[in-house]
Amino acid sequence: MIITSTRAARVSRAARLRKRAFRAQDGKFLAEGPQAVREALATTGAVVEVFATDEAGERHPELVAAAKSAGVEWLRASASVLAHLADTVNPQGVVAVCRTPGTSLAAAVGEAPRLITILAHVRDPGNAGTVIRVSDAAGADGVVFSRASVDPFNAKCVRATAGSMFHLPVAVEVELTEAIAAVRDRGLVVRGADGAAGDRLDRMTSEELARPTAWVFGNEAWGLPPQIRDLCDDVVAVPLYGAAESLNLSAAAAVCLYATAQAQHRGLD
Repeated sequence: MIITSTRAARVSRAARLRKRAFRAQDGKFLAEGPQAVREALATTGAVVEVFATDEAGERHPELVAAAKSAGVEWLRASASVLAHLADTVNPQGVVAVCRTPGTSLAAAVGEAPRLITILAHVRDPGNAGTVIRVSDAAGADGVVFSRASVDPFNAKCVRATAGSMFHLPVAVEVELTEAIAAVRDRGLVVRGADGAAGDRLDRMTSEELARPTAWVFGNEAWGLPPQIRDLCDDVVAVPLYGAAESLNLSAAAAVCLYATAQAQHRGLD
């Protein structure tokens, strides 16, 4: 049977997850597109159900097989239903309802982390999702979102992670002072990134960069305010060699995280 009505009970329950309040209430979120759904299905217990058009199932038979293997119900639905659930203008025909992991701060930072990402008051979901993806690619142990930050489980953010949401622990709604205390207790240097800082990333030695580090990235508009800068052991700027006035958050985060990751991995491969 193909679900054709956007008013069907299961569709309505899934559609309400587009709102943050209902995501928090239900403990679920939506992952849209074949890449996100593929990574979600590869994560044990992450997926509740999958809505998909027959066309999407034909294009991605591996997803149908993965859902069956994981014991996840594959719900055939019309294109109009998928458009109702999707956040994109041109939906790709497959959306998974996923369980929110509820990761604690302790779980996100682990016992002996080498690289942690802390997002302080970051509001843009696209930037936040890309930073999660970059953190995953750089081998970070976890990502922490402070209070007053964007919900990383909103559709745009999940999409921007390109599946990395399911690869590393992400803690949300954490008091910034608690996050910094937790990483410092584990021996990490707390390093802020801010374009107005006097110290520069390219003047740091390999030894400094290779230390176990928690990078703190601030709001897109105003960076790290003084009260957050004061919590850091040091604050550095990404140098700009050309005429650009600044880098956006995700680009700056990529430079900083990879500077540390490369220093830590140098000589290990």
